[in-house]
Amino acid sequence: MAGNMNLDELKAAVEKGTIDTVIVAGIDMQGRLMGKRFEAHFFVNGGYEETHCCNYLLAVDMEMTTVQGYKSSNWATGYGDYVMKPDLDTMRPLPWLPGTALVLADLLDHHNHEPVPHSPRAILKRQVARARALGFEPMMATELEFYLFENSYESLRDSGFRGLTPISAYNEDYHIFQTTKEEEVMRAVRNGLYGAGVPIENSKGEADAGQEEVNYKYSDALDTADNHTIVKHGIKEIAWTKGRSVTFMAKYDHRKAGSSSHVHQSLWTKDGKPAFFDHDAEHGMSDLMRHYMAGQLAYARDITVFLAPYVNSYKRFTVGMFAPTKAVWSADNRTAGFRVCGEHTKAVRVECRIPGSDINPYLTCAALLAAGLEGIEQKMALEPEMKGDMYAAGNVREIPHNLREAADLLTGSAMLRKAFGEDVIDHYVHNARWEISETDRVVTDFELQRLLERA
Repeated sequence: MAGNMNLDELKAAVEKGTIDTVIVAGIDMQGRLMGKRFEAHFFVNGGYEETHCCNYLLAVDMEMTTVQGYKSSNWATGYGDYVMKPDLDTMRPLPWLPGTALVLADLLDHHNHEPVPHSPRAILKRQVARARALGFEPMMATELEFYLFENSYESLRDSGFRGLTPISAYNEDYHIFQTTKEEEVMRAVRNGLYGAGVPIENSKGEADAGQEEVNYKYSDALDTADNHTIVKHGIKEIAWTKGRSVTFMAKYDHRKAGSSSHVHQSLWTKDGKPAFFDHDAEHGMSDLMRHYMAGQLAYARDITVFLAPYVNSYKRFTVGMFAPTKAVWSADNRTAGFRVCGEHTKAVRVECRIPGSDINPYLTCAALLAAGLEGIEQKMALEPEMKGDMYAAGNVREIPHNLREAADLLTGSAMLRKAFGEDVIDHYVHNARWEISETDRVVTDFELQRLLERA
């Protein structure tokens, strides 16, 4: 479901005094909420129409550095404004922040009020419209994993991010007793997000000490990306209010399991029927589903920047830690990059296991959709299923080994340039290459420990 508060309900809450602050937030390239806090009376008395932000918000890195080389935003163009247009269908209270509501905003060109082409929400909306033009509604779900630490963010900052202490001392996958000890945070997460209109299903311990997973109900692609972003933001804020911290890094420690964000996907017909299901077909997979998967496999390497956006992301793809290394498909096999779930049922779907928890969900969902829809439009044939241990499989399609390789593949992707637009692809290639250059120039603790004395 989308937000659970409309404008009239917000006005009533403002008059009653239960809401005094409205956050208006757009989505940046990193998938973060960026925006302003409004005095609620101002917002309901016209502020909901639109506000403005500097257009550098789609041309900065994680440190908010004004990265040069972007065509859309730079010193030569003066860093002008974008319009932030609140999408009132996404409005909701945030139970963990007193007196506060949130509404997501689309970013529009200041001069013509058209969507900014490289804004993450606009990129996904374009692929959703493409699917609808073919007669389908794309349905998705993301499984979001993260680590919960005993430390606060402030204590980690003051210690130079040393002394990270996971909230658990042992692997807590499905472990009820250990997760009972974490309920101060996780119960607040479930209840808080549900109160914010996110249809939370469950939380569980994951495959290492202090690792958690939160699941929420599948929905249409845009709503899923909105929910993912709010879940991630909400978990950080709720943990902070409890004196704890979390990380959504794909790999925070080479000795630990990585954190994923598997993406489940299917297409429904306009009358609400599962278009991927064929009772009489192998695994219950319709021809449409086979074409869709064929497209995703064919372009899996092209789209990897949008599934693994940082240099760190590629450290998650480790043999034997449940992160895939091969972009192949298999039925109910967690060693494959693409897994068919719900065989022989109306819930049959494809799960892409490549994305980590560091993704921007709008870009990930859009890239997966673009590849799948290309497969449908071209009626691509699905390659044979692979079985057994994919880690040990040789001479098969591999996930790119690093961001540099993935960026080169994105640069040359005719499919994505057609689907997203030339300027959009150039924008995100530049972003990836900036991440690479920043990592290349920084001396790491690993280098000091390995080389300082012995080199």
